[in-house]
Amino acid sequence: MAIRDFFLRFKKEIETSENHLDDQLKTHFYKGNFNQLFQSIEQLFRQDADCRISTVSKEHGEIAIEVNNPNSCFLIVTIISVKPLETAVDFTISSERTSLFGNYPTLRRRIISYYERINKVHTLIGTGKK
Repeated sequence: MAIRDFFLRFKKEIETSENHLDDQLKTHFYKGNFNQLFQSIEQLFRQDADCRISTVSKEHGEIAIEVNNPNSCFLIVTIISVKPLETAVDFTISSERTSLFGNYPTLRRRIISYYERINKVHTLIGTGKK
């Protein structure tokens, strides 16, 4: 294990992006317009008992969510229309919790699980830089 990987475990924030080194944490592009994705993602988090939506800004394409279980963290979902029927979804997740083994693996798994839930509802076009 490289020293960089060791320190990565203790990061308290993860942000997905088009150029992320981890393929599973790259921006996901979905088939559908902005309104379809925004509504279904908002509904997905409203139905989750562990999540409480604190702010919805459709103008900025952002949904802010407080996640309570199993570990409390703060999540921002950013939804951006790339083309008329192509929409990008990114996550920023952070935790104030300190863990002896690091927060990164837990936060990473959480983001991946959210992407998997969206994949069940919308057609994934691809990930990463378009």
